[in-house]
Amino acid sequence: MGENKQEKFFTNKWAVALCAIFCCVLWGSAFPCVKIGYKLFGVDTSHVPSIILFAGMRFTIAGAFVIAFGSITNKKFLLPKKNNWWRVLLVCLFQAVLQYVFFYIGLAHVSGVKGAVLNGLGVFFTILIACFVFRTEKFNIVKLSGCILGFAGVIVVNLGGEFTFSFTFLGEGFVILSGLSAAVAAGLVKIFSRYENTTALCGWQFFIGGAVMVCGGLLSGGRVSMQSGWAIPELLYLAFISSCAFTLQGYLMKYNPVSRVAVFKSSNPLFGAVFSALLLGESEQLLSFYTLIAIVLVCLGIFIINKFGEYKKKSGENFSNSG
Repeated sequence: MGENKQEKFFTNKWAVALCAIFCCVLWGSAFPCVKIGYKLFGVDTSHVPSIILFAGMRFTIAGAFVIAFGSITNKKFLLPKKNNWWRVLLVCLFQAVLQYVFFYIGLAHVSGVKGAVLNGLGVFFTILIACFVFRTEKFNIVKLSGCILGFAGVIVVNLGGEFTFSFTFLGEGFVILSGLSAAVAAGLVKIFSRYENTTALCGWQFFIGGAVMVCGGLLSGGRVSMQSGWAIPELLYLAFISSCAFTLQGYLMKYNPVSRVAVFKSSNPLFGAVFSALLLGESEQLLSFYTLIAIVLVCLGIFIINKFGEYKKKSGENFSNSG
């Protein structure tokens, strides 16, 4: 697909909607599937090197998937330009290494439903980083209101049925840091895709990051062992989630404003909670009054930021222009 055809497809409103929702479905299924993967590979969730090794296996395969796909579609082996390797490594640091080190360790210490809701904060971090770090848009009262709603959701989900504030740095803290790292990575991909093929950028950052995690996990004493014949299909599916969703998001971010894409991420916590309820039997927590309120608050906050934040900005601009 040529550059013009790519841009035409990824800016079509129906294509954007379908691709973005598909990414959210994949990401939502990742929460319970990672926890299932721990069991299928006999991962000791109290042993960090084993967790890192398992994550590294997933992302090395994900990177290989993307590189193979890109090589086939481009009819040549996919490699970044020589002067873009530093960009690949920087995205790799935040996306494949930091985000998923935090994600895997954090998810081992929280439920899938809770992890899905907490991870929804990544959208708010994306907005804040876009406003104050990359300065691609302005912060306003509407966006502040959305952020307050989102953080209120985090507080509610931590209250639980017994009104106790359950928060651990290795659990909830690491899941939140995972969302922060993902937000930085998303911003970097949007900027760097101007200079490098998006498929090459996504594929090689996953492959290198996964290889680093595998080596680090093994050298630190990490161990995995297949407990079932379903282990390999589970690992391949997890790799597919990363390779497909992140690459699709990369193209959506490249050709669209961040807000147009991010609005669909309001469904991430919902899909994560639903899949966790179905696959992990966490329906009691899903149907909890506090969890349902938390999901509504997080989704509403994300929607407000992306739906009304930019309109607020535009109306302000029109007002000033009319004066």
